[in-house]
Amino acid sequence: PAPAPPPAAPTPPPPAAAPQPAMAQAEPGDSFEPVNAMRRGIAEHMRRSLDTSAHVTSAIEVDMSNVVAIRKKLKPEYQQAYGVNLTYLAFVARATVETLRDYPWINGELRGDQIVTRNYVNLGFAVELADGKGLIVPVMKHAEGLNLLGIARGVVDIAQRARDKKLLPDDVQGGTFTITNPGG
Repeated sequence: PAPAPPPAAPTPPPPAAAPQPAMAQAEPGDSFEPVNAMRRGIAEHMRRSLDTSAHVTSAIEVDMSNVVAIRKKLKPEYQQAYGVNLTYLAFVARATVETLRDYPWINGELRGDQIVTRNYVNLGFAVELADGKGLIVPVMKHAEGLNLLGIARGVVDIAQRARDKKLLPDDVQGGTFTITNPGG
């Protein structure tokens, strides 16, 4: 008689599904809308950012009286000569770029088991879309090469294109550091 075939290897159990977060029950007055492609993309980018870079919020008190004085002096000139509204955000952006030049590891990211630092700053700005219909982060590429006027122009340009829904895919990619404008 022929020898018996070896027993078949047991099949492994199917992988367990990742636990899903508990969903809150719908309440009266809740409304639902499908997640559109833009918001899905924002969520994916934010998740990827959380996975690759440190997220830090720091609050310090700063004497802005010199900035207020310089802005007061330059604002009419920028408006008349260049058609640019000089905002405090341009000053904050310029200070951010200078700081990242001095401390490049803050502008870094983790890639596997390596820390990547850069000699350039692709500065992202959180911009609320019209009617509160989302948040997008357009990116000013190579902000380290811009003076205050260049940054002011860039802020106005990308914020307006974001609100007008005229950003190109490249305009929202490649950011290395993001700031937000909490308002006045």
